[in-house]
Amino acid sequence: MSRTTFFEVEILDAKTKKQLCFLDKVEPNSTVADIKHLFHKSYPNWYPARQALKLDSKGRTLRDDDILQSLPVGTTATMYFRDLGPQFGWTMVFVAEYFGPLVVYLLFYSRLPYIYAHRYTFTTSPHPVVTLACVCHSFHYIKRLIETIFVHRFSHGTLPLRTIVRNCMYYWGFSAWLAYYINHPLYTPPSFGNIQVNSALLMFVMCEVGNFSIHLTLNRLRTDGTRGRRFPVPSKNPFTWLFLFVSCPNYTYEVGAWVGFSIMTQCLPVALYTFLGFIQMSIWARGKHRAYSREFKDYPSLRMAIIPLIL
Repeated sequence: MSRTTFFEVEILDAKTKKQLCFLDKVEPNSTVADIKHLFHKSYPNWYPARQALKLDSKGRTLRDDDILQSLPVGTTATMYFRDLGPQFGWTMVFVAEYFGPLVVYLLFYSRLPYIYAHRYTFTTSPHPVVTLACVCHSFHYIKRLIETIFVHRFSHGTLPLRTIVRNCMYYWGFSAWLAYYINHPLYTPPSFGNIQVNSALLMFVMCEVGNFSIHLTLNRLRTDGTRGRRFPVPSKNPFTWLFLFVSCPNYTYEVGAWVGFSIMTQCLPVALYTFLGFIQMSIWARGKHRAYSREFKDYPSLRMAIIPLIL
């Protein structure tokens, strides 16, 4: 009969090197997540999502699924703890990020007092495109909120409060900037009139529908009950056929929607916001594309990350 060798885990503060906790008789097949839960019993304020554990105070953070006996430690392991600060789930994060722009834009559209000159308070723009832009902007973020609550499936990961604040400042701040100029009393409508507005509106609507279709496809990929991971492929929905050419068509459609909104409003701040969003989404898409290519040997070679045949 084999005898189990238990581990001892000493947890030190990463900054002061002061001992915070000593765990005795830890199972060798325990994961880092298990150790975090044991540590949480001694320090209830530091719930597992707030904890970062390292083998070296300046080294990489251990993953929750790392197994104790597989780590380069002896039977007495020393780990360094760092407090990540208050953490929030992804659903709450996205609701905060998307609800703000919806409200902020409507405040400018309503021309509340102290935003523009007093004589324009609670007035409406004489240009129909301004109202159309408000409808499109509101639709975009309402769709995002609906997807966050009912469509997207998030892991149990969390984000620190400081990151949420930074993201909210980005989304809320840009929405205020866009709304200020689009709803400004001196706003100039698009140069080519209804032709430009209607063409851009069609592009915006099609890209929003395409984006929603891709999100539904990704949702079903995770809930169809099949075993093992698979990469997304086109379905009978024509909007999903973009999967033939790019790995992240949701980002392609997202950028397309904002390009349409930029053309519709002919507003420089909107174009800048679209450009910055394209850069960030390109980074995300290329990362996802590389992950797909590494994980699946039969991954289609024709696919690019976000722009067919280019990027």
